Amino acid sequence: MKAIILAGGKGTRLAPYTTVLPKPLMPVDDRPILDIVIRQLIRHGITEIIISVGYLAELLEAYFQDGSKFGISIKYARESKPLGTAGPLALIADQFDLGDTFLMMNGDVLTTLAYSDMIDYHRKHDGVLTIAMHTKQEKVNLGVMHINDSNELTDYIEKPVHDYNVSMGIYVFNSDVLQHIEWDVKLDFNDLVLRLISAGKRVMAYPSSDYWLDIGRPDDYQQASDTFVEHRSEFLGEG
Repeated sequence: MKAIILAGGKGTRLAPYTTVLPKPLMPVDDRPILDIVIRQLIRHGITEIIISVGYLAELLEAYFQDGSKFGISIKYARESKPLGTAGPLALIADQFDLGDTFLMMNGDVLTTLAYSDMIDYHRKHDGVLTIAMHTKQEKVNLGVMHINDSNELTDYIEKPVHDYNVSMGIYVFNSDVLQHIEWDVKLDFNDLVLRLISAGKRVMAYPSSDYWLDIGRPDDYQQASDTFVEHRSEFLGEG
C-alpha cells in the first residue's frame, strides 16, 4: 500500500529555522520528524512512499534518497508551483489503479496513531475519504456573557472550556477521489472535502485519542522534541 507525504510547504511559522531546512527535516531529538513518520508507516504495512516536494526539495531528496536505507521504495513528486494541500495529488494520479486505497499525511506530524487501524476503519465504513480527527480543548480565561437582542444577560460562564474536533493531517483515500482534482491547479484540502460532500460522496471521520502534535509553531516544536525523548519507544516501537 502506498502513502503520500506532503512536504512541499515553506514552514513560515517556524522561521527562521526553516530558512535553511524544510520543516520535515527539522530534528526531533536525533532525527528529522519525517524520518520518524516514515519508520512508523513502515511498521504499519506501508510498502511504497511518494513524497510531494517543493521548497528546498533537493535537501529532502538528498536525505531520504530512494528509501533503500529504510528498506522501502521512496519516490518524489516535485511541484513546479505551489499547489496547495490537495492539488499535488494530481501529479501522481497515474500511480494508482481504480479502486486503490492509499494514505496521505503531512510530513510534520508527531503522533502515536496506528495507521493500519485507521486504514481498516476506512475500508469498513466504505467512504471515499477518511480524516483522522482529534478533540482539542480551548479554555477562555475570561467571564463569557450571553445576551439577548435587548442586551439583557441570559447567561454568564466563568472561564468556559470548549471542545472542538480538528483534522490531524492524516487521511485515507480511495483513488476515485483523484477524479475530483484538476491537473496543475492549486487546491487546498478543505476545498476538496467540500467538493466531495457536494458531490454526494461519503467522507468519514476517524476519532483518535492518540498523542498528536503538529510541529508548525516554535512552542509545539519544543514540546514535540521533549515528548519524543521521553516516550521514544512508543513512537518508534523500540524495546
